Amino acid sequence: MVGRAPRPAYKMIGGGQLLAAVASALCVAGCDPLFDLEGAFFPAWMLCLLAGICLTALLRPLLARIGLEPHLGPPALIYSCLALLISFAAWLAFFRT
Repeated sequence: MVGRAPRPAYKMIGGGQLLAAVASALCVAGCDPLFDLEGAFFPAWMLCLLAGICLTALLRPLLARIGLEPHLGPPALIYSCLALLISFAAWLAFFRT
């Protein structure tokens, strides 16, 4: 097999698959619940993400105080995952249909 280029480890998305993915994303974007906040409409996921980030920031000192923080692993990975976990939980608690 001399002279043959190695195959890439990833698979390229074809034109039809890409079109279907974009069309699905555009259709699903219209299903996002919106709410009125001071006259402006905000998507609900934005508030859930903000709540997740704020609660994670409040939990960090608690984790440090009880001595669990040194045993958690890389802080950037752990706290970003914790923020996402809280955000998804808030979404499920308040906006599931």
